Amino acid sequence: MTSIIVFYCIAAVVIISSLLVVTLKNLFHSALFLALSFVGIAGIYLFLGAEFLAAIQVLIYVGAIVTLIIFVIMLTARISDASIRQTNEQKFISFIVAMSIFILLSSIILKNGMARAGIKSGVNTADIGRELITTYGLPFEVISVVLLVALIGAIILSRGEKAAKDK
Repeated sequence: MTSIIVFYCIAAVVIISSLLVVTLKNLFHSALFLALSFVGIAGIYLFLGAEFLAAIQVLIYVGAIVTLIIFVIMLTARISDASIRQTNEQKFISFIVAMSIFILLSSIILKNGMARAGIKSGVNTADIGRELITTYGLPFEVISVVLLVALIGAIILSRGEKAAKDK
């Protein structure tokens, strides 16, 4: 009974923070609520017994993607300028599309039922880590080098814009 209450609390946090992401006008606050939503989704993964997915959710989405979004918001000039409109003028069309998708997915779930996704037994985080280091070691290292080059390129580009403005 306690686990059901905790699950519903985490689900409520995810839903409320997701709604705040799309309704707040302050981009920085939206990014923070996006991080909270991702952490809540990681909590749901933990309830499903997928510890590796929860760890990846926190490391990749909260640790990397949201951090990158916050850096972009902070480095962008005039992001909070009064002349920039931060509202969507297509609210009605967005609402119609979102409700159509909601009705479609709800009808599919109600018609077919919610089948429990089977998690392959015997696979744990240690097995996945061993495969990443042995079988997929080279692609893993290539991705890390590509990400490092992208980070260095972003730093050089941001410094280049500041140097051009100073001249």
